[in-house]
Amino acid sequence: MNQLEQLKQFTTVVADTGDFQSIKAYSPSDATTNPSLILKAVQKAEYRPLLEQAVRDNPTLATGDVIDRLLVAFGIEILKLVPGRVSTEIDARLSFDCDASVAKGRELIALYEAAGYGRDRVLIKIASTWEGIRAAEILEREGIHCNLTLLFSLPQAIACAEAKVQLISPFVGRIYDWYKKSTAIDYIGAEDPGVQSVKRIYQYYRKFGYKTEVMGASFRNTSQIIELAGCDLLTIAPDLLQKLADSDAPLTRKLGSEATGGIIDKVALDEKTFRFMMNEDAMATEKLAEGIRAFCADSGKLKQMIAAMR
Repeated sequence: MNQLEQLKQFTTVVADTGDFQSIKAYSPSDATTNPSLILKAVQKAEYRPLLEQAVRDNPTLATGDVIDRLLVAFGIEILKLVPGRVSTEIDARLSFDCDASVAKGRELIALYEAAGYGRDRVLIKIASTWEGIRAAEILEREGIHCNLTLLFSLPQAIACAEAKVQLISPFVGRIYDWYKKSTAIDYIGAEDPGVQSVKRIYQYYRKFGYKTEVMGASFRNTSQIIELAGCDLLTIAPDLLQKLADSDAPLTRKLGSEATGGIIDKVALDEKTFRFMMNEDAMATEKLAEGIRAFCADSGKLKQMIAAMR
């Protein structure tokens, strides 16, 4: 049994891609997308027709609305290939606008429902800002489930859990990147700061009985994935899925329901405390801002492509 098969025994494996062929190859339960992955996909000849159709079918819509329809078109194709859920991201420019994020989440779900896919199969991805978490709280009360992304810290995770968000995506690799750059240490295995962050969140949730699912994301190597075996879900890029499939080395469960952690105090979190704790965490603050900027930039490139086709 290869490592990917072993991992699937105790963790839900999610494909982190907009590439349908990769999804077919690795048989994940769910799939996640974001503007960067969709931008990468539509530059390939086999996915260009989806972009062309989104532009052709919506001649009067604003460019941003055409992008929404493109994202949903990808999501629909992915849902034909996976038994579970697809995550579709709202415009990163709305990351600090609660009302607009709620409205966009409703719009995306309406597009899926019009295509015959219920809200139980879709997660709306929103950045883990204070405003994004509040938007997710409102959407969750309406039965629109959310995936809180660009998550780099325990206070973000706690705020999401208290908002009864369905799922969070702590970013292992980007945390690793920040610490590697700042310390010049190439962390391996359990010493990896990104791995430690997800373990801390997982243990906090288990200790205090939160139901929010933890999905480790943004991996740089298979060592990070192996150290988080047993996490609720792990979303993994195709190249790393292949590396796991190519290895027959034994893989053991590292996280389980018993992993509640010994010395974790409950954090009382309101908006002021959240913002102060984020401010105290240079890594989380910088990576959240950087991630929002990057998604905005890639959405901008998609808009340029659409504008050039009109």
